[in-house]
Amino acid sequence: MTLTRTENWTGTSSDPNDEQFGDVIETAVPETATDYDAVVVGEPYDGAVIGRTGAADGPAAIRESLAGVKSHHFERGPVSSVGDLGNVAVDADGVAAAQRSVRQVADRIHDLGALPVFLGGDNSLSYANASPLLDRGSLGVVSFDAHLDCREADGEPSSGTPYRQLFEDGLDALAVVGARHFETSTEYADYLDERGGEVVTAETVAADPGGALDAALAAMGGVDQIYVSVDVDVLDAAYPGSSAPTPGGLQPRELFRLVRRVAGRPRVAGFEVVETAPPLDTENRTVDAAARTVAHFLGGHHA
Repeated sequence: MTLTRTENWTGTSSDPNDEQFGDVIETAVPETATDYDAVVVGEPYDGAVIGRTGAADGPAAIRESLAGVKSHHFERGPVSSVGDLGNVAVDADGVAAAQRSVRQVADRIHDLGALPVFLGGDNSLSYANASPLLDRGSLGVVSFDAHLDCREADGEPSSGTPYRQLFEDGLDALAVVGARHFETSTEYADYLDERGGEVVTAETVAADPGGALDAALAAMGGVDQIYVSVDVDVLDAAYPGSSAPTPGGLQPRELFRLVRRVAGRPRVAGFEVVETAPPLDTENRTVDAAARTVAHFLGGHHA
């Protein structure tokens, strides 16, 4: 397993009563993963981005932001028992090779006994992160994303192809939450519809967040496992630190609530945040939202 260790976590507050994620998350190795409920894994790669690059810097920026986030949730209490396995070393020539390299590492991480939390990196790695679960039973994906990411690979895969790749390998269900009108092609909408996929638009989330998540989970049917993916472009364009920000997206509090609710489902087998691009951000808005999305997922899983 090719992982490079990161610096030890530390909180940023001088107040001894301020327990932060920097005080909670511990540097770990695969051999100690069973000591934790969840393990963080960074994936600093953006070689497959269709739009603007920058997501390779996402894991480091999310970690830095998350270290200063306090660990307490009012309804669920403090988060604990989280390890950080470091970063996947992606040394590959081409996107398909990068996916194969990351998939090998993700396959072993899924076997460690702790829930993996992947910090991307671009959306092409969703295929590498989720595909090992296809060998462990039926699989559905709940994808919080402005786009469907069901493009055909034209030669090499891209950040727009992961769910078509997963369907070709046997994915059983896909629900896309936060998709925008006028941000996808009819051909890809038809492709997903033909496979029984569910699209829950950003407008639906705004009108009825609880009902939106219920619709997404209903689409999971009787699958054995659910993989949860957050592409930060699901947020409104006021959060610009992603490859393809667009207007009309979710607000962070809507995303936090949905992610926290899905995290507590017993079938959840993995989680990721992808496409966070710090060089494209304004005042760290998107990075901070991505870090808090991770916090809310860990809080929901912990509960």
